[in-house]
Amino acid sequence: MSNLSKLNVLMCGTGEYTTGWTGSGASTSDKKIGVVGLTMFDLRRLGKIGKLAMVGVNGGKFPAIRQHLRENIENVYKEMDTSFDEYPKEANVDPEACELVRNALHGCLTLLDKEAIDKMSPGDAVIVFTPDSTHYPISLYAIERGIHVLITKPATKLLSHHNALVAAARKHNVVCFVEHHKRFDPVYSDAKARAQALGEFNFFNAWMSQPKSQLETFRAWAGKDSDISYYLSSHHIDICCWILQDKAIPTRVVASAATGIATGEPYNCVPQTEDTITLLVDWQSITSSAHKGTAVYTASWTAPLKAGIHSAQHWYYMGSKVGRSRDCLFCTNVNPLESTGDVLQGDINVDQAHRGYDITVDETGKTWYNPFYMKYSPSESGHFDGQRGYGYISIEKFIDAAREVNAGIAKPSDYDGHGYPTIANTVLTTAILNAGRISLDEKRAVGIKKSGDEWILE
Repeated sequence: MSNLSKLNVLMCGTGEYTTGWTGSGASTSDKKIGVVGLTMFDLRRLGKIGKLAMVGVNGGKFPAIRQHLRENIENVYKEMDTSFDEYPKEANVDPEACELVRNALHGCLTLLDKEAIDKMSPGDAVIVFTPDSTHYPISLYAIERGIHVLITKPATKLLSHHNALVAAARKHNVVCFVEHHKRFDPVYSDAKARAQALGEFNFFNAWMSQPKSQLETFRAWAGKDSDISYYLSSHHIDICCWILQDKAIPTRVVASAATGIATGEPYNCVPQTEDTITLLVDWQSITSSAHKGTAVYTASWTAPLKAGIHSAQHWYYMGSKVGRSRDCLFCTNVNPLESTGDVLQGDINVDQAHRGYDITVDETGKTWYNPFYMKYSPSESGHFDGQRGYGYISIEKFIDAAREVNAGIAKPSDYDGHGYPTIANTVLTTAILNAGRISLDEKRAVGIKKSGDEWILE
């Protein structure tokens, strides 16, 4: 694809995931030099990216961000240029954007975002890593101007907004992906394929947590702009929806939450902040009215501080079928059952946090590392060497798709059939998350059903 035109990209958001800079210094998580910015700088080095820009709330942070990027990326990897255009300029502050962060004004698109997007051209791309409630207005504004969009998860907080982005992306013929990077984890994608041979869905259980220190990093929006279910459970809800695509549909969500840590000392989050949120979801088989499944998705940001991992994350899947399975695990195009009448069970266990690779030092104790997500150590030649990490790949796939559409060799709708996390392929993830929030707020079960071509909540 070397003959494809370079893609100009605007990065919305300057925080941990984009730059590794948190405002008070480099992140203490496993993303000390970020993911988005680093990937963009490397893709520019490889000739896929043209101009790069970054938009944030406070221009006064850019000198520290630039120094951080120079010291930890430009001076570490060979031939890596970390330059970018900035909005707003150094020492300038967008008051409307600051008010957005302080009060989480739902659905607000700042003048700063508009200014940065207005300087772009149709066929350019925007990558959105901002507070959850801003994803929809920023993405819609860009899509309506013919700009391709990659949105961090959750895509939107409301199912109605997700549906609107699906319609807008189709109308304006642009690529819109959600950055569900776990779809590109080779363990997850292999497990997804193997699950297809286990028959009807029976049970799924997922756990994901981060240490209490994240409440300090996210205090500005924790419990106000969004919750831990949107922030973390979006990962494994999407994986479950992906596994069950064309096999089963969610029908009902009931949510429960634990509280008391985030709102106390020393975190002092707003009173409505939940510590841990669990969603119980009923699933109905598409092919068999007799088969129903249950899924439990739990997320917490109050895990212990010294667990040796930044994100604890694992999931369990169980399927069942009647008959004796053939030896061919991937024979999905033929009937894999013999009419023996036996009930067969199969399950899958995935521990994403402990990959059999750990390091122990006196000062910090034992730490489990996951270079399969993002490999930060340089290659033997001194260049960045993380191109095979699924965190990198999930962003590169979006860049490649946008360039292919710009060149006229693909249509945005083509990627819906590739298993990619397109805005159309991820609608049920948002439906479950939105239903969970309603269930917590209104203390009731929330139904999910399809009305015409759209999914709605009851």
